[in-house]
Amino acid sequence: MAAGHSVAVDPACWQAGLEELLGRIAGRFGRVEPRWRARALVLGLLADLPRKNCWTLAEHAGDPSPDGLQHLLGRAVWDEDGVRDDVRDYVAEHLGDPGAVLVVDETGDLKKGTATVGVQRQYTGTPLCQPPVRQFELLNR
Repeated sequence: MAAGHSVAVDPACWQAGLEELLGRIAGRFGRVEPRWRARALVLGLLADLPRKNCWTLAEHAGDPSPDGLQHLLGRAVWDEDGVRDDVRDYVAEHLGDPGAVLVVDETGDLKKGTATVGVQRQYTGTPLCQPPVRQFELLNR
C-alpha cells in the first residue's frame, strides 16, 4: 500500500504538525518577514485553490500583490539547504518506516494549453506535458 493514499485527516492534528514543522525551520530565516512569507506560501500550496501561482497564493494570504512571495523565492536570504534538510528529517521522523522503499515517478501530466509554466514537449513523448517528480513510500504491511 502506498503511503500517499487518501485517508481521513483530523484538521487539528494536521495544523499542529504543520506548526511544529514551521517552528523547526523558523531559525533558517534571518528575518521574520521571509519566515511569515514562507508560512503563507506553504499554507497557500496546501489550500484548495483552483490555480496556484504567486498571484493566487498572495491573494490567499491577504496580500495585495505577489511581490512578497516573489521576493522570498528570488531574492530573500534564507538557508534553503537547511530548510530542505529540516523538512526531510521531519518527514522521516513522522512518516518513515524502516521497511519502506522510496519510489520516484517522473510521469508527465498532460496539459491542454500552453499557459502553465514549463509546459512543452518533453522526453515523455506526449505533445504538451509538465513533468512533475512524485515520491511515494511503499510499505509492506
